[in-house]
Amino acid sequence: MHQIIFCTCPDRETAEKIARHLVQSNHAACINILPTVTSVFQWKNAIEMEQELLLLIKTRADHFAAVEEQIKSLHPYELPEIIAVSIDRGLPDYLKWIDSCLVTR
Repeated sequence: MHQIIFCTCPDRETAEKIARHLVQSNHAACINILPTVTSVFQWKNAIEMEQELLLLIKTRADHFAAVEEQIKSLHPYELPEIIAVSIDRGLPDYLKWIDSCLVTR
């Protein structure tokens, strides 16, 4: 099953570092870095508002654990956002391309 994993980052340097690492390690086929999302969230009993970048990580469910581990090791946040959403449908050739980019498990 294919997935998109969402991960917010505090700055471009962090976003690019995580994206390059995941693609180079063949645990993600493609990662989009979306600039300037405003995140409003509750953290340690306070409402926070931060400008962040959003990673859209294209991969498969069997790579989730490796992606999660790599993000946690590279991310500066105490609790990084790592949320996977299943891809129910997609262009078959694009999904095959994702498969061709990933480490065989």
